[in-house]
Amino acid sequence: MLATDIPTLPRGVRLHHDKVRDTWVLLAPERAITLDPVGHAILTEVDGTRSFGEITGTLAERYNAPIDQIQKDSAGFLDALRNRRFLDVAP
Repeated sequence: MLATDIPTLPRGVRLHHDKVRDTWVLLAPERAITLDPVGHAILTEVDGTRSFGEITGTLAERYNAPIDQIQKDSAGFLDALRNRRFLDVAP
């Protein structure tokens, strides 16, 4: 994923807090993914307007972590979601 790419959740995909299990899930029509705290932190930054570079910069600052590690982990996570059609990316 390039720093200028803009990730966005497609129509029908949304973050949802499962109160019964007390966990966050990513819901899509007839599909769901349970999120760990890292995945939730990344997806809460995806708003469809900010670039991948802006998102990872915010996460690196918030968690006081090396930007290159945040970019690597976030790119892997978001690419996996994209491959499963839970995420769109605009150049």
